Amino acid sequence: MFENLSERLERSFKILKGEGKITEINVAETLKDVRRALLDADVNYKVAKSFTDSVKQKALGMNVLTAVKPGQMMVKLVHDELALLMGGDAVELNLKADPVVILMAGLQGSGKTTHSGKLALMLKTKKGRKPLLAACDVYRPAAIDQLSVVAEQVGCPVYTDRDCKDPVKIAQDAISQARANGNDVVIIDTAGRLAVDEQMMTEIANIKQAIHPTEILFVVDSMTGQDAVNTAKEFNDRLDFTGVILTKLDGDTRGGAALSIRTVVNKPIKFVGMGEKMEALDVFYPERMAGRILGMGDVVSLVERAQQQYDEAEAKKIQRKISQNKFDYNDFFAQIQQIKKMGNLKDLASMIPGVGKALKDVEVGDDAFKGVEAIYYSMTPYEREHPECLNPSRRARIAKGSGTQLQDVNRLTKQFDDMRKMMRKVTSSKTDMRAMMRNMPKMPGGFPHF
Repeated sequence: MFENLSERLERSFKILKGEGKITEINVAETLKDVRRALLDADVNYKVAKSFTDSVKQKALGMNVLTAVKPGQMMVKLVHDELALLMGGDAVELNLKADPVVILMAGLQGSGKTTHSGKLALMLKTKKGRKPLLAACDVYRPAAIDQLSVVAEQVGCPVYTDRDCKDPVKIAQDAISQARANGNDVVIIDTAGRLAVDEQMMTEIANIKQAIHPTEILFVVDSMTGQDAVNTAKEFNDRLDFTGVILTKLDGDTRGGAALSIRTVVNKPIKFVGMGEKMEALDVFYPERMAGRILGMGDVVSLVERAQQQYDEAEAKKIQRKISQNKFDYNDFFAQIQQIKKMGNLKDLASMIPGVGKALKDVEVGDDAFKGVEAIYYSMTPYEREHPECLNPSRRARIAKGSGTQLQDVNRLTKQFDDMRKMMRKVTSSKTDMRAMMRNMPKMPGGFPHF
């Protein structure tokens, strides 16, 4: 995500590296390169020009502190301006109505159905809400079935009426059912439509007029780049939507939509889809995203994701086993599953300052732990509970059974032993998490690689 833009911006800032002070000449040269980087990222031309003009005005209008180098000051200015460009502050959903009615709109294939489910799961788990999904796509084959499957995955009820072909009536009936059954949120999944299709645009406008939604969310594929911004403008002219969900932001996207859409339609980006899993929907924080674009990471979001998967009872159990030197492969495997639930590993790495840049040319997919899992499943229950019993013959059998090499098994067992020693040392000395983090780099080998 934003890897090319981040790299280009970093090269732009190098123009000021070593400069004693900010001047009109070196600022102009730097920002000319920044503007090119933004345009290459598919940012709207007017947005890119306005952005660099604003940064230039602020840069030339301030005195650089003697303790701050010009390059560092420019990074700070660009960071703050990027955050403003994307909206400044996060904008939450309006959840004050009873029930809250959320109308999902967008192009065909933008991900409305999937993100209806993701949004329902987020509201259910993080806000304590009782959402109802409503299937109002009466055109696409299997659309109702898809939403039913999504609803089952997230554990939410779904309203369907396969005999009715009027999406307005279906939406109204869904709201009535929600009131009767105590559902406090209704998410209306509508058919995908082209902005040039007058009949379909009139239909969704009629749905809006009939149900008076609390929120209208425009779902758009960020990989469509500048086209996403143009489409958003056309939909907004007809619907006056309240916010945007940018999907596939974890893909190979240049980032132009995220950087342009707020300015062009003057509507906030409220959520971003960061993967295929139902949990992969994040609140959009402009300031945090600006930090990630500039390679500063996003530790706050990383901690929040970890807290979502944190089980206090399980953590105490693990701590007790560590102190008794009984941490085994079952515990190790459970921790891997927790990490996987947090999202794509490369995306997680990009949240750690400096790490994302180091991994920009490395493919880190969802199967990064595949080899470790294969080794684990090839162990007997006794071996998982007694790591010290893994002698050479057992390791050779595990390697054969897991389809890996003996050196892979040896590497994993050594890393496991080193980690267990380190964890016990930290626990026994009663140090806090910061001490543990200081010791982490001393663990040889890092993550297992297969």
